[in-house]
Amino acid sequence: MKTKAVRLYGKDDLRLEEFELPPIKEDEILARIMTDSICMSTYKAVKQGKEHKRVPPDVDVNPIIIGHEFCGELVEVGKKWSHKFKPGQKFTVQPAMNYKGSLYAPGYSYRYIGGNATYVIIPNEVMECDCLLAYEGESFFTGSLAEPMSCIVGAFHANYHTKSGSYVHHMGIAEGGKTAILAGVGPMGLGAIDYALNCDRRPSLLMVTDIDEDRLSRASEIFSPQYAAERGVKLVYLNTSGGDATQKLMEISKGEGYDDVFVFAPVKALVEQADRILGRNGCLNFFAGPTDKEFSANFNFYNVHYSSTHVVGTSGGNTDDMRESIELMSKGKLNPAVMVTHIGGIDSVIDTVKKLPEIKGGKKLIYNSIEMPLVAIADFEKLGQTNEVYRELAQICKRHKGLWSAEAEKYLLQNAHRL
Repeated sequence: MKTKAVRLYGKDDLRLEEFELPPIKEDEILARIMTDSICMSTYKAVKQGKEHKRVPPDVDVNPIIIGHEFCGELVEVGKKWSHKFKPGQKFTVQPAMNYKGSLYAPGYSYRYIGGNATYVIIPNEVMECDCLLAYEGESFFTGSLAEPMSCIVGAFHANYHTKSGSYVHHMGIAEGGKTAILAGVGPMGLGAIDYALNCDRRPSLLMVTDIDEDRLSRASEIFSPQYAAERGVKLVYLNTSGGDATQKLMEISKGEGYDDVFVFAPVKALVEQADRILGRNGCLNFFAGPTDKEFSANFNFYNVHYSSTHVVGTSGGNTDDMRESIELMSKGKLNPAVMVTHIGGIDSVIDTVKKLPEIKGGKKLIYNSIEMPLVAIADFEKLGQTNEVYRELAQICKRHKGLWSAEAEKYLLQNAHRL
């Protein structure tokens, strides 16, 4: 079986190549990859090459396939796993397997499995770790977004609170409490708003801040205060670019502060603002992953001692978090399309990954079976003046509040230039 894949050979050395996959063993599975959403973690791996903790030291002679947020369908199942999986099943993978304590993961470490490929071989350890997850959603792209969505789910589960006089940690955000998401209208922030409004443990007040008015307006169109109210949540958006934002945030909380504060950008001033608005027994979740190993911020330890404030941080979700994401998406309770702003084919992967920090917007979604430059959904209408496919995609996205959708995916796969 031939596959076409983007492979990493070393620092900034990515190549789109076609090569032959070996026959599968009885404990392996052959699969077709339909979609992959590009993650900043992939960019970091490409910049670091074999210095990255998940990239093998011999990557220069045994290149790995990149991409770890993928979804596809099973093609051939080895005998060992035929009792559990069948050809034709949709699937996604939890890449953080922790197999025998190893950090190796699909998309970082393997020659024959990664998200930016047409066909892959799923190795035995993925199934042994119960990290091959069946997915029954209508579209493939939502399966790709189960992994980033699981990071959000994991963050909400990682927060904790205690009761006065008790040392027991009650996990999760404070139900019926006050939650703030700072720098919260980027792609992951939108996913967090979606989860906060539709999970089974909701706050009574959800405060979302940012300094970009256009992004705040878009967020309020997607998740309106009325939509939130129907779910028992008071949703407030606040532009913190002017005035005393901390004072305003405290006023909205009626001077009590917030039970849970999530920081979605690695900015010192933002972390310190989060600290200042914590209420008693408040939990600060530093969600954003900094690239600076010396990143730090001031924290009020008087409040740690007398008000029981505390900090947690998460980096990715676990398999249970992915299962929860998949279940909520399959039931239509979550719409991860809010994260997606760009669409492309496998031929656009290399440039997209290398320039990822420079490309504004949210998630970049790749369809491996087509050739297509990376295009912003917002640009479909303009490009549609001379291209019928983009013209129809623009109309479809308009019907879905400007978002990508199962309808758009189906049309694209039927009409784009296929490999």
